Amino acid sequence: MTQQEPKLTAGEKARIAVLVGRMCKRDLAGPNVHQGDLQRKVDRIIDGAREREKKARR
Repeated sequence: MTQQEPKLTAGEKARIAVLVGRMCKRDLAGPNVHQGDLQRKVDRIIDGAREREKKARR
């Protein structure tokens, strides 16, 4: 079962865009650079958006 992507607010989109930019910069540094911390931050933003939508449906 795959979870449907939530609608993101403008602030959430901006935060994710900054994190993706940092991920790209790290990728240019080399293939052995760890990016898990940034991916976890993106996942937390998306999880927060899912929770917000769940609360809005109630």
